[in-house]
Amino acid sequence: MADLLSIGLSGLAASKTQLSITGHNITNVNTPGYSRQDATQATRSPQFSGAGYIGSGTTLVEVRRSYSEFLTSQLRSSTSLSADVEAYKSQINQLDSLLAGTTTGITPSLQKFFSALQTAAEDPANIPARQLVLAEAEGLARRFNTVYDRLSEQNNFTNKQMSAVTDQVNRLAGSIGSLNEAIAIAAANGKQPNDLLDARDEAVRQLSGYIGVTVVPQDDKSFNIFIGSGQPLVVGSTVARLEVVPGQGDPNRHEVQFISGGSRQGITSQITGGELGGLIRYREEVLDSTMNSLGRLALAVSDQVNAQLGQGLDLKGQVGSALFGNYNDPALARLRVNAFAGNSNAQPVLNITNTSQLSTSDYLMEYDGGSYKIRRLSDNQLMTATENPVGTLSIADKNGRDQGFQIVLGNPPPAPGDKFSLQPTRRGASDIKATLDQADQLAFAAPVRSGAELQNAGTGIVGQPDLLSGPSPISFAALQGLFGSAGTTFTFTDPNTVTITGGSAQFRSVNDNTTPPTITFSPTATVTPGQRNSLIIEGAGYQFEFSLSGTPKDGDKFTMGFNQSGVSDNRNALKLVDLQTKQTVGVTPGMAGSGFSFTDGYGELVERVGTLTAQARMDSEATGAILKQATDNRDSLSAVNLDEEAANLIKFEQYYNASAQIIQVARSLFDTLISSFR
Repeated sequence: MADLLSIGLSGLAASKTQLSITGHNITNVNTPGYSRQDATQATRSPQFSGAGYIGSGTTLVEVRRSYSEFLTSQLRSSTSLSADVEAYKSQINQLDSLLAGTTTGITPSLQKFFSALQTAAEDPANIPARQLVLAEAEGLARRFNTVYDRLSEQNNFTNKQMSAVTDQVNRLAGSIGSLNEAIAIAAANGKQPNDLLDARDEAVRQLSGYIGVTVVPQDDKSFNIFIGSGQPLVVGSTVARLEVVPGQGDPNRHEVQFISGGSRQGITSQITGGELGGLIRYREEVLDSTMNSLGRLALAVSDQVNAQLGQGLDLKGQVGSALFGNYNDPALARLRVNAFAGNSNAQPVLNITNTSQLSTSDYLMEYDGGSYKIRRLSDNQLMTATENPVGTLSIADKNGRDQGFQIVLGNPPPAPGDKFSLQPTRRGASDIKATLDQADQLAFAAPVRSGAELQNAGTGIVGQPDLLSGPSPISFAALQGLFGSAGTTFTFTDPNTVTITGGSAQFRSVNDNTTPPTITFSPTATVTPGQRNSLIIEGAGYQFEFSLSGTPKDGDKFTMGFNQSGVSDNRNALKLVDLQTKQTVGVTPGMAGSGFSFTDGYGELVERVGTLTAQARMDSEATGAILKQATDNRDSLSAVNLDEEAANLIKFEQYYNASAQIIQVARSLFDTLISSFR
């Protein structure tokens, strides 16, 4: 009876434990990361009798969890990838809506500005039309400012979100370190602390949603967690931490530092995966280049419009005033150079020299005491820095292409070891503003005009001169010297020779049959009567092109001189209108047809962001499907099935009752045995 009682008690204990495990499974059905548990049973050691070995009941060998390291690792990596893509997509969706919107983008304001110019060019003396040009210019500048402000807000949000994410990373890392210690202690007896292991796996999974991690299991059942390029975030119970700080080269662009003990290491460029990796990837791939592209466009609009106005005359006969502010104002030029922490007191400034040759990249400048090393960060290409004049650096790439800006080193100059972040275009959209407030100062008239003498006997016609090249603003004194105070006269000598007199201008001709082509200047030129002849006159840094057509007679004269009263002249206004389609952005010197117009340049930016947005949406769908599959695979093995647990509950209850019945039988037999001795 004692053996039978022992067998029943073992079954009763085993069934009770199985019921406890089943109940534990059921109550944790909604616990994140919980793995279903079950118990492994085995028979007790049998007892020998004369008839052989007789069983002595059952015992529980192990309480184990349904777990696969492969499926858990797969879920972890899928979570990291999905979180990365979702963080990237959420930001780029906002940017795409901003840039491509019909009310928020730059294109509508550009179109309104050039439409106002076209209207004003049709009647250049109309003051209300000129006022509309000023209003639309102000609207365009404000639109650039507004879009920049939105991008700046997104950059600030990224900085704050990076800080919030690193706080979560530090919290989870501390939790994993504590769990490592608890697991190592609990596993010292050789058994698995299942609930602690599940809690740690869930903490690591959550951590992978914030940052990409590498998990290395240890012999004592603890996990070592590595991030970036191998930085140890958690080693046993020892935990490092992350901290977000203002960037060394740009305080507005925060960076992530890895802190272990008393050492700090910048790891921003090494972080991949998770929400933090997605935010950093978005900033590097999209946000920075978008701000630079928008800034380059704003600088180009400001430069080209101001330069063209400076080559014309206003309603008062004065050289045109700038419509937009000076982008090389010392205060603005200083903001384009950020000194690294620990530098000397040197503060160079960056002046834009050619907006059409600007790239959308930032640059890094270092001084080693003997030379300046400037690297273009978009492709990591080393630039050539030429100091001429002393204290001013001109920047060109390995092919000799000017980068469109100069560095004025200032006083004191940089000290050995100084480093600077150069951002030629970053703030361009923020700094643009319309400064002209007098409509009559818009220079719609060309500076030079031509005419024919009334006494001419032939049918010759002279076209209006077109300024091909020259400084902006133009100089009255230089033009008067070029054409003479009374104007230049073109006199024909029958049948085909024209002679220029009255100023310093000369005819320019090019002989393409020589290598290199030969350029000559002469006061006479040969024309072909009866057809259109294009002639170029040059001098004092100016170059004008005009046409002669028809058949002049010997002694016929034409005049060309300063446009003293060009109130109804719209030639410079038409050139302003032509800027809308002229290739003035991103021009590569020596490459014909390179570059973009204002509209196409902005369209290229919108198209690039739109393409990246579409790709991010597809990536989101793909990574979401991968994450769901990984979750389903893990759940198919480890998740609690309530139907199965309900069946187990009934089964183990029946086992419990049957074991109790065995005890009842043993008791009855014992009572019968005792009664037989009475």
